Amino acid sequence: MKAEVVSIMGGIKHIKKAYVALLVMAVSCLSFSALAEQKQTLGEWDVHYMVVSTPFLTPEVAANYGIVRSKFNALVNISVLDKVSGKAQRADVTGTAKNLLGNSRKLTFKKVEEGDAIYYLAVLPFRDQETFRFEIDVQKGASKQTLKFQQKMYVDE
Repeated sequence: MKAEVVSIMGGIKHIKKAYVALLVMAVSCLSFSALAEQKQTLGEWDVHYMVVSTPFLTPEVAANYGIVRSKFNALVNISVLDKVSGKAQRADVTGTAKNLLGNSRKLTFKKVEEGDAIYYLAVLPFRDQETFRFEIDVQKGASKQTLKFQQKMYVDE
């Protein structure tokens, strides 16, 4: 009888651990996606943008795209979609990030195509609690729009 109770208690501990792990993952995914991605409609495009710390990337994903994972690196991710059809657009994406002291960093975007998805990635080094004003130019043919936003960056310990 005692062995059965110990076995049941051990099973309950594993279920609790699994439940807590699942809950933590769900909450972190929800808060990450809810806070991380934004969108602006610029002319004929919906431009989605996200700036996240590179440790959020798995080592495999970072290696595939040549991104150095560091608590002092952020990944700027831009997607340009047709406002009407929602289809990913090929465009020239360039930009700068300027901190509040006026120091400007050029963002060098790398185009990534996976199936129907097209997105543009750039790495931005930063310091803890550094705020950047982003100006991202999106150009396709004669159409050119500028995405402007501001974000404060934090080092995750």
